[in-house]
Amino acid sequence: MTVHFIGAGPGAADLLTLRAVNLLERSSVCLFAGTYLDAAVLAHLPADAERIDTQRLDLNDITRLMAEAHARGADVARLCSGDPSIYSALAEQTRRLDALGVPWEVCPGVPAYAATAAVIGRELTAPEVTQSLVLTRAQRDSTKMPPGEELTNFARTGATLALHLAIRHTDRLCAELAEHYGMECPVVVGYRVSTPDELVLRGTLTSMPALVAEAGLRQAAVILVGPALASDDFVESHLYSACRERPTGN
Repeated sequence: MTVHFIGAGPGAADLLTLRAVNLLERSSVCLFAGTYLDAAVLAHLPADAERIDTQRLDLNDITRLMAEAHARGADVARLCSGDPSIYSALAEQTRRLDALGVPWEVCPGVPAYAATAAVIGRELTAPEVTQSLVLTRAQRDSTKMPPGEELTNFARTGATLALHLAIRHTDRLCAELAEHYGMECPVVVGYRVSTPDELVLRGTLTSMPALVAEAGLRQAAVILVGPALASDDFVESHLYSACRERPTGN
């Protein structure tokens, strides 16, 4: 038996991967963060599965519960919001499990920034506008950022930014980013995208702080910033260009 770290996606039960559904259907124990999860996701579990909301548990508590379940022969589903590869505490949990000799594996999921881009129908990269996407987070009231990863350094590149764990700092972040992107740079905020509570805010670095405050958003949101969110004046991609020389078969 093993512990399965499963990307729960942005929240909707039908945005889980087929692999994730298969793992849930055979897991007798499931640990999940109720804040970020649509309850319908849990419907993929067996009816008699043990469901543990981890909102008020620390990593030691969570690790202990996973290890105990493994010891009694249970497959364990550890649901992570979005994709486990970013901001999921995967590294901290697997390090603890390794120390205990508990096997584990990872199943990827749809990240929140991708779900938000899908809702607004936007590609986050546009030819000769921006070809890079930076995933980062707020730099206050959370783990210290490594040297060189200050938000202003990323902003200087002009890349599209996807800001996680940042919604409570919208005022400060928009002010900082305006120095590099300009006050009228487009911004999109996606709150619990794909769930019944979904809310998408569209604005600029000037208007977004007031929109977020009016909506009362404090968590479970991703902020997208960059000119690609509104640009229609871009060149055609060379990859699909009609004038591109294409290989011919013999």
